[in-house]
Amino acid sequence: MVRLATISLAAACAVGFCHGASAADLAPEITLAEAGTVSAGTGPYLRADLGFAGWTADEDAGLVDGAGTYRGFDEGRFSHPVSYGVGIGYQVTDVLRADVTVDTFKDRFGAEGSCGVACSASYDADYRGIGVMANGYVDLATIAGFTPYLGAGLGATRLKWSDAEATYTCGAVNCGGESFDGNADWRFTYALMAGVSYALTDRVKLDLGYRYSDMAGGDMFRAGAARGEDDGFARHEFRAGVRVALW
Repeated sequence: MVRLATISLAAACAVGFCHGASAADLAPEITLAEAGTVSAGTGPYLRADLGFAGWTADEDAGLVDGAGTYRGFDEGRFSHPVSYGVGIGYQVTDVLRADVTVDTFKDRFGAEGSCGVACSASYDADYRGIGVMANGYVDLATIAGFTPYLGAGLGATRLKWSDAEATYTCGAVNCGGESFDGNADWRFTYALMAGVSYALTDRVKLDLGYRYSDMAGGDMFRAGAARGEDDGFARHEFRAGVRVALW
């Protein structure tokens, strides 16, 4: 009986050992299979954004008269327009993504300048912009659903100026005015972005950020041989948007 019990115990231990070894061998396979089902978080997405231009600056603007004399504007003033944008992008990896966006905005420009000895001029005009940009981003570490990011973009902006109205003043006397035809052209534009996104759901993210964009110079408006021109505009925007993943 003792020998039979010993043989039975040895057999039970052998079976248990073999069973344990099989489970150990299968464990890595199960882990790999489960890891293969985890989504890499890549795929296309759509976005929509609103922007508020806290500050717009003309890098250098002025009027070139019929004789070719350049008179710089003493001061350029801008309103604080809201921009609207949509885009489509692709999450390449957990860190890198890229998108193409289209933005539109409307702004008002006012400036003061001289038009001779003891004479001054004021200029007022509206302009509309449509910008097409290709952007790339680096998403940094995600903490509690928040993901800070940095980005840059290249593209072009079409500025279309309305007719500009000039009012001339000599001393304290109004000397009349003049109308300039608005100009329209495409301008090279680059942008730098920084912000943070927050995951509202697995597919929807809220995006809050800052964007600095710089547009190349061009003609603003003209009347005969006289024309207004600038060396470009810099825009500082605070933006809020939503990104929706399609995968």
